[in-house]
Amino acid sequence: MGRSRWHVIEDEDGALTVTRRLPVRFDLAVETILEGTTGRRRLAHLVRQDLWRSLQLLRGFAPAVQVCRDGAVMQVRAGGAVAGRFDRAACEALIACVLEDAANRARWMARL
Repeated sequence: MGRSRWHVIEDEDGALTVTRRLPVRFDLAVETILEGTTGRRRLAHLVRQDLWRSLQLLRGFAPAVQVCRDGAVMQVRAGGAVAGRFDRAACEALIACVLEDAANRARWMARL
């Protein structure tokens, strides 16, 4: 099995960021709160996968997801870097759809 090409960064403030490119850039981003707690790394990778599926046709897109546990909730910031021109409002609307989809949210927070 190959080595992961994803950078996982744990900040001193407790945030965990998963990104393909360094330095981390959020040219576009949407935030949400998920009720309950789960593993930050697992959650970040699941959100990143669904984010990529929705925006993979966006030329130059490199997803980044930041997750922070705050008591009994998970704060998620999803987006990433884009090399080139893009319609920010349309892209952030797509990200919001991914983040607010009830089936996604249930799958992300499911205990394994």
